[in-house]
Amino acid sequence: MLVHSKSDLTYAFFLCFIVRYAVAFNMSSKQNLAMYWGQNSYGTVNPSNTSQWQQSISYYCNDDMIDIFVMAFLDVFYSTCNDVTVFPGTNLPNSTFLASDIEACQAAGKIVTISLGGATGSYGFTDDAEGAAYAQTIWDLFLGGSSSTRPFGSAVLDGIDMDIEGGSQIGFVSFLTALRNLMNGGNKKYYLTAAPQCPYPDAYIGDTLNTVEFDAVYVQFYNNYCGLTDYSDLNDWNFGIWDNWAKTASPNPNVKVYIGAPASSSSARSGYVSPSTITSIIQETKAEYSSFGGVMLWDASQAYANSRYDVCVKNALSGGTAPTTTTPISSTPSIASPTMSSSTGSCSGVGPWQPSVTYAGGDEVTYNGNIWTAKWWSVSDVPGGVAGDWMEDGAC
Repeated sequence: MLVHSKSDLTYAFFLCFIVRYAVAFNMSSKQNLAMYWGQNSYGTVNPSNTSQWQQSISYYCNDDMIDIFVMAFLDVFYSTCNDVTVFPGTNLPNSTFLASDIEACQAAGKIVTISLGGATGSYGFTDDAEGAAYAQTIWDLFLGGSSSTRPFGSAVLDGIDMDIEGGSQIGFVSFLTALRNLMNGGNKKYYLTAAPQCPYPDAYIGDTLNTVEFDAVYVQFYNNYCGLTDYSDLNDWNFGIWDNWAKTASPNPNVKVYIGAPASSSSARSGYVSPSTITSIIQETKAEYSSFGGVMLWDASQAYANSRYDVCVKNALSGGTAPTTTTPISSTPSIASPTMSSSTGSCSGVGPWQPSVTYAGGDEVTYNGNIWTAKWWSVSDVPGGVAGDWMEDGAC
């Protein structure tokens, strides 16, 4: 989802004043701010500036800006391998040290969920039975069930987020239907969210969204033609389509649609907009669409390093005015652009596909004598591969 693409951070120097009081979480609100945490996105693109690296999750609960924390990611189904301490005899990470932090955030009126999937990883099911069985595993490890190997110990998370960006949809409906049934029988409220990309319908979870009751969708309006930078183009900006989905196709008529946004210019390959621009977009979208539920940012480390971008977003959600000034330091991309070729024919001027290049929706490449167009953000996914990131446009 969530790709780090620019090495120089655009710092926005601005003042955003907001006075709020901690209240219990309310999913029906139109002022919620969701934030992904866990990947240290800023540290990935700024390895030498350790002072701005991601802090503990409790650090971000010290004020009232963020309402939803999404822990990223559980990215290998049936194996959650990582270079961390694991429970004996398993590959399951032992992160029980996070229990007190998670519980502190929950005590402050925030919800904490875990996201399954991500832009990279190995996940998916071979059939519906496998999906249904996995629901009990997730319930026991992270939610209201019990297990001797709960990664976060005594902490009971508030729900599950689905950030599925590859593979097929086999098993997802049965998995989430079974999980939703477990949630409905729990002793507290649990939430189910998803983070589809903005092209509609989403290629990897679109059918699932039309079948399972989600509480909210954090639509990724970046790294695609329908991103925030295309807000003024009614042919590209498609929040209205997602609003229509919420009202006519979603099994949950009260589902909320969030604007998913990069928290800085180094958070994504494309889609970042200035504090003043995001303020205008938020306020106009909030006023126009009844399904609007708030904003999702990727990620906490980037928002804090970018002069607390989250504060201006929360201010806009709460009805505040736009910041007065921004001062960009640099926005030079570090990521490679597709190399242009000098071939003739229909592929003239189109470079070959390169596995190390990050492509946005609409980018064209050549591969095995054919021209291909990226459907959405893609990295390392070969044209014609099982991920389905590319559309074949014919031979050169």
